[in-house]
Amino acid sequence: MRTLRRFKADLHIHTCLSPCGELTIYPRKIIGRALEEGLAMVAITDHNSGENAAAVQEAARGTTLTVFPGMEITSEEEVHILAVFETMDDLLPVQSEIFRKLPGEPLPDSIVKDQVLVNAQDEVTGFSPHCLIGAARMSVPEVVSLVHGAGGLAIAAHIDREAFSLIFQLGFLPADLPLDGLEISPHMTVPLARAAYASCAHLPMVRFSDAHKPDDIGRPFTEFLLASPALSEIRMALRDSEGRRVIPS
Repeated sequence: MRTLRRFKADLHIHTCLSPCGELTIYPRKIIGRALEEGLAMVAITDHNSGENAAAVQEAARGTTLTVFPGMEITSEEEVHILAVFETMDDLLPVQSEIFRKLPGEPLPDSIVKDQVLVNAQDEVTGFSPHCLIGAARMSVPEVVSLVHGAGGLAIAAHIDREAFSLIFQLGFLPADLPLDGLEISPHMTVPLARAAYASCAHLPMVRFSDAHKPDDIGRPFTEFLLASPALSEIRMALRDSEGRRVIPS
């Protein structure tokens, strides 16, 4: 059996691409803060887009940090789903479909200029023209199916929040929805969440930062017991398989 060890992860981090993110949350700043916090793995999950993920991956080259590309997708019910992928090749078809399903009306310049595209050297390369603050014309089950079809993990984001969460938007957790896990916001602990959402006890719960500014990165985080920092290993941990597991926080 392969040796298993602990890996600290924050799989919900935004960049300056997200309209609600600080313009200071650039690739090199993200990598620096993640390493300062002792993280082994992060995921870049901007709203409805993965356009800055490759730049953060490039900025992490030569470091000990593993960077997964991802998105925080908004469904037509205005539910946020974290989508985390192994590679950009896995993410890109999902991104293309989400772009196709977002509102198509031209955005005002004031919003477009809040959707900043950057390279690995933190240089601005442009602005995303897509309506990243909008909701895709896809239901929650359709979003989860799309993510799984590309080999990604689908995790319901910040279920304890009153805005954009599965529990508050739908009022319940659909019994047949094949989620990989549930994320708790930094404002609640997993034990409290398990008590508050007893009907969700069959799904693993994780806590990530949902960082929109550099200082929030890694606060909180989730530890996984894995053989290596790979998405396949995280998937096994979420399923409590072959010794891999989520370590209670």
